[in-house]
Amino acid sequence: MKWTRFNIVSVVLGFAFLYLPIVLLVIFSFNASRLVTVWAGFSTQWYSALFRNQSLIDAAWVTIRVALVSATVATILGTMAALALVRYTRFRGRLLFSGMVYAPLVMPEVITGLSLLLLFVAIGFDRGFWTVTLAHITLTMCFVTVVVQSRLLSFDRSIEEAAMDLGATPVKTFFEVTLPVIAPAVFSGWVLAFTLSLDDLVIASFTSGPGATTLPMKIYSQVRLGVTPEINAACTLLIAVVAVGVVIASIMTKRREMQRQRDEQAAFAGR
Repeated sequence: MKWTRFNIVSVVLGFAFLYLPIVLLVIFSFNASRLVTVWAGFSTQWYSALFRNQSLIDAAWVTIRVALVSATVATILGTMAALALVRYTRFRGRLLFSGMVYAPLVMPEVITGLSLLLLFVAIGFDRGFWTVTLAHITLTMCFVTVVVQSRLLSFDRSIEEAAMDLGATPVKTFFEVTLPVIAPAVFSGWVLAFTLSLDDLVIASFTSGPGATTLPMKIYSQVRLGVTPEINAACTLLIAVVAVGVVIASIMTKRREMQRQRDEQAAFAGR
């Protein structure tokens, strides 16, 4: 591809539009002034104030717990759904099942949140930590399914057949052969589910209750009264957590892929 002046300007403007607001937010989180739009020198006082703000700390702790539980459960269910869709191509109700799995991908979050709210009210399930967690499982499971399914479609099933020919049961074959191969996709799905749960505001607003206020909800409620430097600091830490998670996931995926390639080369050389 030849880089023309138009292409360079387009890329620069695109990245500036996406990342310049985030850069400004991070910079002003170190602002010494309480006025978030007036720079008065470098200071870390707002990070100290953030850790003294018990309401924000409680909201962050709720958010992390919800994200960990929902991402783990969504990864398990999403992997099972992907296996069902890829390995069992003909079963009664497959079209309905796939439509139900992929529906949250295209359905507006307002509709999903309202539907879950009506469900919890109808069955008499008090809103709180577990309703938010169940809602986030519903939201993120489909993303895990898509990621794992894309890996299973290119999976060489001959290695599974070889393992079962040698006496391995289907369950043992899955855990010792299939799962290690698709592990990068499973981990990527978990990271995606975790970050989506951390970021969610709409669905959590519908399904949360007393004692289950998430960090995005807390930030949104405070921003409506005016942006404070503490909010900038909280958002900066959230950006850092997500960025570190993405970098770790990328490194682990790359290492697993390189290890898999070395194992394949060694097996080929052994022949």
